[in-house]
Amino acid sequence: MSDADDIPLVAVLGAIPYARFLGISAELAGDEMTAILPFSDHIVGNPMLPAIHGGVLGAFMEMTALAQLTVAAPLKRQPRTVDVSIEYLRSGRPVTTYARASIKKLGRRVANVHVEAWQDTRAAPIATLRGIFLVAPSEG
Repeated sequence: MSDADDIPLVAVLGAIPYARFLGISAELAGDEMTAILPFSDHIVGNPMLPAIHGGVLGAFMEMTALAQLTVAAPLKRQPRTVDVSIEYLRSGRPVTTYARASIKKLGRRVANVHVEAWQDTRAAPIATLRGIFLVAPSEG
């Protein structure tokens, strides 16, 4: 993969100030993207465990969905969130977290996306997101 291949992905993540604040990056292999949230002390929600804040995990998964939509199809503008549902399955430990989005349906106006976030193994997700996003495909 060349650097030119991931420019839209870099632009999407760079356009979201919270993504920059969290240090989110992504790796692209073909049309499959894996988002990466490096652990940092400022994302801890429960210092007694310590555990990653649920809002950080939710935002990370939502940004993963937005980035995947941008990678999957050329769009006129950034997708807009209509609705999300998040399931927190276990505590996010103080280690790097990964997420991968799967577009279930990409229509003319809306997209349905599922996201899984995990830490050590993808088979043991720590949270999932199901979201509906408003999209505006590019002309031609």
